[in-house]
Amino acid sequence: MTDMLNRRMFLGAGTLLAAGALAPWRSFAQEAAAELRPMTGHVVPISREEHLARIARAQALMAEAGLAAVLIEPGASLTYFTGVQWWRSERLTAAILPREGGIGIVTPFFEEPSVHESLKVPADVRTWNEDEDPLRTVAGFLRDRRLAGPVGIEETVRYFAVDGLQRAMPGIEVKSANPVVRGCRMVKSDHEIALMQIASDITLAAYRYTWPRIERGMAPHQIGAIMDGATRALGGNPEFSLILLGEAAAYPHGSGQPQAVRDGEVVLMDCGCTVQGYQSDISRTFVHGSASAEQRRVWDQVHQGQQIAFAAARIGAPAGSVDDAVRRQYESWGYGPFYRLPGLSHRTGHGIGLDGHEPVNLVHGETTPLAAGMCFSNEPGLYIPGRFGIRLEDCFHMTADGPRWFTTPPPSIDRPFD
Repeated sequence: MTDMLNRRMFLGAGTLLAAGALAPWRSFAQEAAAELRPMTGHVVPISREEHLARIARAQALMAEAGLAAVLIEPGASLTYFTGVQWWRSERLTAAILPREGGIGIVTPFFEEPSVHESLKVPADVRTWNEDEDPLRTVAGFLRDRRLAGPVGIEETVRYFAVDGLQRAMPGIEVKSANPVVRGCRMVKSDHEIALMQIASDITLAAYRYTWPRIERGMAPHQIGAIMDGATRALGGNPEFSLILLGEAAAYPHGSGQPQAVRDGEVVLMDCGCTVQGYQSDISRTFVHGSASAEQRRVWDQVHQGQQIAFAAARIGAPAGSVDDAVRRQYESWGYGPFYRLPGLSHRTGHGIGLDGHEPVNLVHGETTPLAAGMCFSNEPGLYIPGRFGIRLEDCFHMTADGPRWFTTPPPSIDRPFD
């Protein structure tokens, strides 16, 4: 996900100095702060009790999977289970979730006070010094708790940590922790869904603030500055603002070429924010000025693609069947076939939660059955190289009665934020 977001931010900014000839620069953040009010006054953070319930659920899944413990590095999974908000570096910080009892945290000695600041649950915190091997400290925790293995490895843990653990505990068996971590994180609680709803509401409100302020000649970074300023003023933490103009919209994550708003050309905005770490992801495409017949036709097809995906998302259906339903219709219109261009060159959607992209995806071949509490993006864009692209993206969550939108797709290319 990080690489994708870095690409979004780089390409969204682009090499856009040509726009410097515009009217005097304005402080978009100050303007938004003066006009907008936060929407987060009623937000309730994830509590200690919720974190403990997540650990208990993980321990039950460990017993089912035959795992003695799970190793987790900093990132969304560490925050999900422990509350710890940390970063990855060559100095290992990690959590060990045992099948029974309290968790362990391993961190550099000088980082311990900082790690405690966000730690939400009781933990056996063990430190290591600069001349020591942190994986020996992890191994010490496992030995002291008589956790001989197998040890589940969270899917984003780096190789050096796994290799170091196996060196520190020769013969230990390591397995994927996906049955445990995915088993917990893929199904969101009502509280998690409520936080994602607030993040979505903020992003849509920021769009509505930004849209009438887009002017001919603006560069992507200027539009992004308005969007980010509005997002902050509304109480969200901007996560990304990808702005693609004209031909750049034909490439899903954009182009590094200079871009500017032009009459009759597509403006594609793909933006999101976080609230208490939970993410939104909404895309809108419209035309500055009057849309052509071709632009309207493709926009309407993508709009229909969203509805096809939503209708196909049913409890128990394989996640990949949603993608397949969209492609069948697109191919009947002459796109593709399959992932070829012009057409839908990427999956129909991705999982979303604490990570902007997380398992599982709405992609061909994905057999995981849809279940209540799962959350996805719905973004079956159409891309015509050398011309333009159209992407509409709204997220939904599964309920016992089927899918429910976080945000409702817009009605037309002329009313992109209704």
